[in-house]
Amino acid sequence: MEFSQKLSDNMDYLKETLQSGKNFDVVYRVFDIAGREACLFFIDGFTKDEVLLKLIQIFSSIKPEDMPADAHGFSKKYLAYGETGLVKYSDTMITQLLSGISCLFIDGYDTCLTIDCRTYPARSVAEPDKDKVLRGSRDGFVETLIFNTALIRRRIRDPRLTVEILSAGESSRTDIAVCYMKGRVDEELLKLITSRIERLQVDALTMNQESLAECLYPRKWYNPFPKFRFSERPDTTAASILEGNIVLLVDTSPSAMILPASVFDIIEDADDYYFPPITGTYLRLSRMIISLLSLILTPIWLLLMQNPDIIPSWLEFIQLSDELYVPLIFQLLILEFAIDGLRLAAVSTPSMLTTPLSIIAGIVMGEYAVKSGWFNSETMLYMAFVTVANYSQTSFELGYALKFMRIIILVLTALFNYWGFAAGIIFSACAVIFNKTIAGKSYIYPLIPFRWSELKKRFFRSRLPHTEKS
Repeated sequence: MEFSQKLSDNMDYLKETLQSGKNFDVVYRVFDIAGREACLFFIDGFTKDEVLLKLIQIFSSIKPEDMPADAHGFSKKYLAYGETGLVKYSDTMITQLLSGISCLFIDGYDTCLTIDCRTYPARSVAEPDKDKVLRGSRDGFVETLIFNTALIRRRIRDPRLTVEILSAGESSRTDIAVCYMKGRVDEELLKLITSRIERLQVDALTMNQESLAECLYPRKWYNPFPKFRFSERPDTTAASILEGNIVLLVDTSPSAMILPASVFDIIEDADDYYFPPITGTYLRLSRMIISLLSLILTPIWLLLMQNPDIIPSWLEFIQLSDELYVPLIFQLLILEFAIDGLRLAAVSTPSMLTTPLSIIAGIVMGEYAVKSGWFNSETMLYMAFVTVANYSQTSFELGYALKFMRIIILVLTALFNYWGFAAGIIFSACAVIFNKTIAGKSYIYPLIPFRWSELKKRFFRSRLPHTEKS
């Protein structure tokens, strides 16, 4: 619907559509500009009051003979604020108003003048709790989109850095920023991503980036290995953009979604690059080995316990020292679920009670669970290692994918012994090998297809390339 030149018609329509009588935060103010009636609509809490006050002071000094003939001339002559616009259609105007932009109507003009003097409630850009590093910057993304794009711009001062704004959701109209480096990005993938976002038919992105990820990649939902890399660190995100990746920032989400992402991309960590090459290589290889051990340690131990005759003499100490009351497979599965229960309880526990409750849980689960006969001490030891090993890499999604694969291998090993263990390993390998990135490429590139020069960079941290000015 186009706006009318009569201010009263526009106000009646907006007051009815926005339910200004019921919504206390939808505010409108009526005043005069050079003898003409004007109305300013804005959302309380989203607007810088001092900016609007200065603009109204400017409007009060305008004389009737100085009024331009149209809204474009008025905007150019009297709206001295940096971000202004002209909107002729009500749907576009309402969307901008509800996102925090102030809208000005003047009698005789059939166009709405938009004034972007927004301010959002926001927390400080402190270091994220999940993506901490031993050395490096201590800032992190927040829930305000414009702050997140500014943190990236601060690190990439190149005009080729492009930040496109899109929206999705019939009700939420959630802002989505697509960030990439022009000339380095995969243009076909960029076109695919933007077209999918523009064609999204959803009511709202209720879970922010997770909702967007499920809409962008609806296929093979049963494969738990993550298709996207998530990061709350601006330095990691900026480095990914410089490497030619696409970054999606969703308003109200404090993390960036990086794509395409292979399993090697997801395993990488910022600490790999904040230390010298030798130290970075050690950290990276340690993380890979520990992640692999978290997958196969308990299944291998279960296989050895089921076949004690194959245990070499130098490994005899791994056998059970106490009497077995509960089958090992049930002990391992119960502990898998119990550890997740403790993790969920820790998240929901108030911070002041976390320490005492953790001590209680440790005593009960550690000492008394073994004494009661439910668990053997060896089982507790190996599950403790697996639990700690899951936190060696930053991706929650990858950690749970390894957990699901580990449970499958455990069950198959318990049921079919050697053949079950082999089948579980093959199944887990196929889940990774036959997985695809959102770009349709191999999930384990450069291993398949094999590229030694690229594979070497994935395992060994090399010196960053640089050139000297002549």
